[in-house]
Amino acid sequence: MHLTFLGATRQVTGSRYLLEAGGLRIMVDCGLFQERDHLDRNWAMPIVRAGTIDFLLLTHGHLDHCGLVPRLVRGGFDAPIITTTPTVDLARLVMLDSARIQVEDAKYKRRRHKRERRRPPRRVEPLYYPGHARRAARMMRGVGFGQPVRLNDDVRVTFHESGHILGSAMIEIEVREDDRTERVVFSGDLGQWDKPLVGDPTLLEGADYVVMESTYGDRDHTKHGPIDEQLERVVNETAQRGGNLVVPTFAIERAQDLIFHLGRLRRARRIPPLSVYLDSPMAVDVTGIFRKHRSFLDEETRALFDSGDPPLRFPGLHLVRSARHSRGINGAPGSKIILSTSGMCTAGRIKHHLRQNIERPESTVVFVGYQARGTLGRRILEREPRVRIHGREYDVRATIAHINGFSAHGDRGDLLRWLGHFSDTPRRVFLTHGEESAALSLAESIRERLGLDATVPHEEERVELGASPVPGPA
Repeated sequence: MHLTFLGATRQVTGSRYLLEAGGLRIMVDCGLFQERDHLDRNWAMPIVRAGTIDFLLLTHGHLDHCGLVPRLVRGGFDAPIITTTPTVDLARLVMLDSARIQVEDAKYKRRRHKRERRRPPRRVEPLYYPGHARRAARMMRGVGFGQPVRLNDDVRVTFHESGHILGSAMIEIEVREDDRTERVVFSGDLGQWDKPLVGDPTLLEGADYVVMESTYGDRDHTKHGPIDEQLERVVNETAQRGGNLVVPTFAIERAQDLIFHLGRLRRARRIPPLSVYLDSPMAVDVTGIFRKHRSFLDEETRALFDSGDPPLRFPGLHLVRSARHSRGINGAPGSKIILSTSGMCTAGRIKHHLRQNIERPESTVVFVGYQARGTLGRRILEREPRVRIHGREYDVRATIAHINGFSAHGDRGDLLRWLGHFSDTPRRVFLTHGEESAALSLAESIRERLGLDATVPHEEERVELGASPVPGPA
């Protein structure tokens, strides 16, 4: 068996791996690179030819895990895509939304260059078009948690709850070779325990090889009190100043988490009756997918859906689909709460709301999720004095805040808890999907606390599974 790391190596986004086993070439995830310094990698042809891949397995429907699938299709991929049933619906939305945004951004960039009488760069075209996303969606097949799927006589795949977002999974691949069975586990993105909406991460009993995320591998989540209290404080302070609360959010899970908590605060009258705008057609659709796949939600959330007091609806919540409605939000009188994608401010409608509010001292930009290095969100969160949005420099005068506890990623303690539960000790652990410092720190913690061989692969590194690890630095 051989495993090649094609993305998310010593960085957070672009998850993509190629497992050659049991006579098959299996790709696990095919995500978009979102860090500014790596955007060109989305255009580069992969080292593996798209037409040679036998199966694509998706851990979940976030852009950095499925957003490059239409690009793969554009390059000649035409094979089954297997994932969980909710992820079929979520990934379809994500890919189509990504294609739409890329088409819109390409048109906007061409208009801006023409207006500024600049020669357009070599690539002012979308990475892929909606037709490629629709073709990818038709290849997808949904399965439930814990239901083994045979890829051939020697390879079996099982998806397990990872507790990250609706339908998110860790993937267990069992390969029979030479009268023995090897197990390779891809953690996907691991969530926290005891979070609303989704279930807890599955604790597996064993694996021979583990590919594990390391987003928060170097730290534990800072505790600043319950989420409701943090959100209540920032909403009330912004309303008292007469400003707007702008929240860059992810359409899947984070937007629903925010609506869940804002609705609870509104019903308890702990915040004023401000208008709340969910400005993302995809996030609006995702809410419907949550209702459709409520069997994949945790028991408490299913009970709320059935109670007649829906957890994702409340008075004053506006679900915004059209661009015309979106453009009118900031002109509406009074303070308001604007939830808009994308979560790292890399594209989409959030940039327009930032342009309207980033220079207003009375407004607040509040982050509720991880901001990858090099993204606009990271630069604002680190309080750079000026940022560039749509080709123009803006002074950062708005209040910048961060609410802890929303993260859909487990922290260092959660990751060690999950890995430490394996009774059959993994022979090798590969750490991906984390900035280099975080991954290296987690590797050291795993070696010291669990006594496991943990390494941090490099881009396009190919390893032989079953071979003895070569001693050396991570």
